[in-house]
Amino acid sequence: MTTPTAELSAAGVSIWLDDLSRQRILSGNLAELMRSRDVVGVTTNPTIFALALSKGEAYEGQVEQLARAGADVDEAIFTITTDDVRNACDLFRPIYDETDGVDGRVSIEVSPDLAHDTEGTIAQAKDLAARVDRPNVLIKIPATKAGLPAITEVIGAGISVNVTLIFSLERYDAVIDAYLAGLEKARDAGIDLSGIHSVASFFVSRVDTEVDKRLAAIGTDEATALTSQAGLANARLAYELYEKRFAESRATDLVAAGANVQRPLWASTGVKDPELPDTLYVTGLVAPGTVNTMPEKTLEATFDHGEVTGDTVTGAYAEAHELFDKLAAIGVDFSDVTEVLESEGVEKFIASWHELQATVAGALEGAAKGTDA
Repeated sequence: MTTPTAELSAAGVSIWLDDLSRQRILSGNLAELMRSRDVVGVTTNPTIFALALSKGEAYEGQVEQLARAGADVDEAIFTITTDDVRNACDLFRPIYDETDGVDGRVSIEVSPDLAHDTEGTIAQAKDLAARVDRPNVLIKIPATKAGLPAITEVIGAGISVNVTLIFSLERYDAVIDAYLAGLEKARDAGIDLSGIHSVASFFVSRVDTEVDKRLAAIGTDEATALTSQAGLANARLAYELYEKRFAESRATDLVAAGANVQRPLWASTGVKDPELPDTLYVTGLVAPGTVNTMPEKTLEATFDHGEVTGDTVTGAYAEAHELFDKLAAIGVDFSDVTEVLESEGVEKFIASWHELQATVAGALEGAAKGTDA
């Protein structure tokens, strides 16, 4: 008997888990999700690692070793997280090999403190890729204005990238340009393009959260009728843009030279509003050649009762454009929505990063005291 997650995979959607911890790897839980839930990749972010370290006995031994070695907080964080990512990469290596590098991917993010620092992002992305030292790692770089030239430079160095925190079509268009420019740079440097992969992470549920807040403030029946539709519509139009841009000669020439298209990835797919179906941002975004990275709760909901009805994206472009016309007509400034979301997204990850630093600092201090005793 087929399962909804198997049906999703068959429809061309790669299922990645939006979570990683050492406990998941050591307990066999991650391997089990790969086997029974069709998980073929993992994404991480500072919030995920902060949570894993705050409650993970699995890290105690390594923290003690790092404390004895006199490691500072950031060095300890990068040692711990790159170890987890390297081990997850090894677990996913067979999938990476079977899919010619398309899946079997594990992402790790540059420090959010570097979100507005192009040179710092480039240096840390290269450092992370060297530290993990696995072909199936993806280095996450935010799609901020400072992130765009960093994406080009890192792709140009032959490193695979997960571009994160994309909210607007305008910024997504610039991300595609940055990716193609990176491929051109790599090609000119004689690097084999076939080994470079990238995903563009388009955030979904947060769009509805912000738009719905504005619709509630407007308060008319007309506004209420548009609630909880912008997230799917925005993502569907991103896929329309993806189809258009990768059909143009600049992209097709690179693909002919061995390059891979940059796949759209649906992120922030956990439903924030309990009134909405818990699989909304999964079953509503089924299209070939996409990735959906899900928190475990969303993955389990999809496995349990997700209704996969084939492609729910490409036939919905006209409706999506119409929705944005209606939002504009009643006074929702969507460009302001996406600016707010990018700013908030960066700030949230910076706050999580600082929380992670505080957690590790406390653990190192505690381990050092234990060692002194």
